[in-house]
Amino acid sequence: MKFRAKIVDAACLNQFTRVSNMIAKLAKTCTLRISPNKLNFILSDKLASGGVSMWCELEQENFFSEFQMEGVSAENNEIYLELTSENLSRALKTTQNARSLKIKLTNKHFPCLTISVELLSVSSSSRIVTHDIPITIIPRRLWKDLQEPSVPDSDVSIYLPVLKTMRSVVEKMKNISSHLIIEANLNGDLNLKIETELVCITTHFKDLGNPPLASENTSQNRNPEEMAEVHIDIKKLLQFLAGQQVNPTKAICNIVNNRIVHFDLLHEDVSLQYFIPALS
Repeated sequence: MKFRAKIVDAACLNQFTRVSNMIAKLAKTCTLRISPNKLNFILSDKLASGGVSMWCELEQENFFSEFQMEGVSAENNEIYLELTSENLSRALKTTQNARSLKIKLTNKHFPCLTISVELLSVSSSSRIVTHDIPITIIPRRLWKDLQEPSVPDSDVSIYLPVLKTMRSVVEKMKNISSHLIIEANLNGDLNLKIETELVCITTHFKDLGNPPLASENTSQNRNPEEMAEVHIDIKKLLQFLAGQQVNPTKAICNIVNNRIVHFDLLHEDVSLQYFIPALS
């Protein structure tokens, strides 16, 4: 197994740093999947046991000027490794005003992802700052649990409002209740709702629009006014919203009634899918 890559473009470096900051907010530890064309950050807390799942995808050619990798074997030309997300984002904090960034799979008494940042100094000579991030190589037999999650047919798909606005609403609701109902219909209406013995509070978002449904038959059989809803842990929704550093170019919420909410975001060259299961 070998992996080495280099970023020299400042915009790519900033975007890669933003992605790593987002991942650190969404997952304490995550799996990094390296393949010839893509990098994926994966979180797979079993949905069955009430955990969230995440699948973040970067096209390597949009970020790296050099990219070389050899996977486990010719047939399985991929590498899966587990790391502490914050270690990566902390290492990338030093990349402001960096000339370049190199990432390499190394072995220094234990497997590492070595990050080397070339910094410009005042005298215009450069210095290198190196971070060795401990990793665990994930064996081939466990890869099957780390594949892209299959998205069940949703009852309602809707575009999300500005995520900053949504976050400030949910932050206030968290002080009153630990769970929240997210509901939407095919008329472009989205409601965030909390209910306790003493109070019921609903925030309404109107005219958000609905993306063309993948399965057109859903909309034909469904009354546009009818709400699909999911009862979820408010902390899990807030963690997702807090992780969004930049407003995405596309943000969609897919609701499978009483089962799961699936967020699908596109930030320029980065796609993020995030799944929150319904409370049982």
